Amino acid sequence: MAGGSVGGVAPTAPAAPLGPYAVGVVVTVLAVLSQYFVPELVPATRVVYGNLPGDLFVIYGIPVIAFALLVGAEPLRHWRDRMGRASWEGLRWYGLLSLLAIVVIFALEIVYSVVDPSALGLLSRPNPALEQARSDPWFYVGFSFVVGAFEETIFRGWIFGFWSRRPGNWLVPATWTSAVFTGVHLYYATTYGIAVPLILPSLFLTGFALAATYQLSGGNLVVPALLHGANDAAAYLSIVPQSWGLALGLAVRYGLILVGGVIGLIEYLRKEEGTPPPPGPFGAPP
Repeated sequence: MAGGSVGGVAPTAPAAPLGPYAVGVVVTVLAVLSQYFVPELVPATRVVYGNLPGDLFVIYGIPVIAFALLVGAEPLRHWRDRMGRASWEGLRWYGLLSLLAIVVIFALEIVYSVVDPSALGLLSRPNPALEQARSDPWFYVGFSFVVGAFEETIFRGWIFGFWSRRPGNWLVPATWTSAVFTGVHLYYATTYGIAVPLILPSLFLTGFALAATYQLSGGNLVVPALLHGANDAAAYLSIVPQSWGLALGLAVRYGLILVGGVIGLIEYLRKEEGTPPPPGPFGAPP
């Protein structure tokens, strides 16, 4: 990233100070993780955590308020810009990194089968998110896109987007912010125990793909939110009562991966043939 900005274009507004940003990140992590321990430690809070509006306020409302006050809206300013570029990059990165996740998980399964085969049995435990959704899976299929919008605004818009136009290689903040995104999904660790490394690569690489989409489109959040929502909705489709639900969920999940893989192949062939790349996220060459 040249000159401390993406595509050589100067930031349109001064970057927010690091201190308030760090407070926003800490508030977000604590707010999301609080759902796992606060209701147990303080039973009176279950009136808040025990219902959907209360959970949404704590997990998403508090981080949104914190970042809005501490950082401001600058990282979100281009949230609907360059839809074509964002769609191309989003599908490409989502598809290729999802394929990478499949390879990594397959390799880890081989390791587990040699070192501790019994750990693989832990993966048969029910997924808490899916179990919660069984009462009304279609609601959660649609609600996935609401969750996707909130999480992309917070994690890619503010937590990663804060670094988008600062000096340095964007791959570094994309890596550690994706690790934070992975870490706040604590229920995977509490559910699957020592088998959790078989779950985390998909979370981390999905987060990284969405960060890359934001970066390479100049700050678009619509496409990351839609990809995030479709990724989650595919999982909920697998538990709908209709017999075709599982097939549709698999079609959505692997259809996106297939399209993304084809786009990645096109990009590779274009570079091999020396075809000029598309414009950078702010109009300048990448």
